[in-house]
Amino acid sequence: MGFVLSDELLGAFAPILVYWVYSGVYVALSSLESYRLHSKVEEEEKNLVSKCNVVKGVLLQQLIQAIVAIILFTVTGSDAESSKTQQSSLLVLASQCVTAMLVLDTWQYFMHRYMHYNKFLYKHIHSQHHRLVVPYAYGALYNHPIEGLLLDTIGGALSFLISGMSPRTSIFFFSFATIKTVDDHCGLCLPGNLFHILFKNNTAYHDVHHQLYGNKFNFSQPFFVMWDRILGTYMPYSLEKRKDGGFEARPTKQVKD
Repeated sequence: MGFVLSDELLGAFAPILVYWVYSGVYVALSSLESYRLHSKVEEEEKNLVSKCNVVKGVLLQQLIQAIVAIILFTVTGSDAESSKTQQSSLLVLASQCVTAMLVLDTWQYFMHRYMHYNKFLYKHIHSQHHRLVVPYAYGALYNHPIEGLLLDTIGGALSFLISGMSPRTSIFFFSFATIKTVDDHCGLCLPGNLFHILFKNNTAYHDVHHQLYGNKFNFSQPFFVMWDRILGTYMPYSLEKRKDGGFEARPTKQVKD
């Protein structure tokens, strides 16, 4: 008898595999200085945490994430089983995914913003992520474990429950969300990147947030910029070529202290 992976197991572990595979693509492309937002020298000098510790931190978050996902699928198992008997239309699947995107964006915006404005939470929890002044792909989920649980894991669970998607649909949705998150931290502005074409919330947009001048702006993640625009935390920028090669995301409005 062959071993068969259930939708629940794939839902828990496929996004983790996707994370490292997609990050690996950007590691292979990281030498393309003419497309980088920061040079490799800046990456080494400005970041305040070793790459080894980043990998350890990400793996810890992914372990917690997988455990919570398995528990969630187990608790909602009866609903999942009944949903397997129903053939969802493309319209239903699309509405579930859009709902999940909006729920995840809303949760992450307000939690993320609160962690910046609450000095205790920023100092002891969220500042860990901002040790990466120059973001790179596999550092996307480098967070304090508490932040990883609150922002990503609980946010993902809420989007799954509220949208009503099945474990099978969640495999594709959370794999896509993972790819989007990695792309936002990759530090490369490659021509033809569909995420940069389709989403205002992209690599350069999030890079602004990781810089000191953008620390109180561009909180939205991972899909849209609506909450930043609605609540006045949107930092417009222009993508300029650097003299020494590569690009720079420069703010186009004056930052007030």
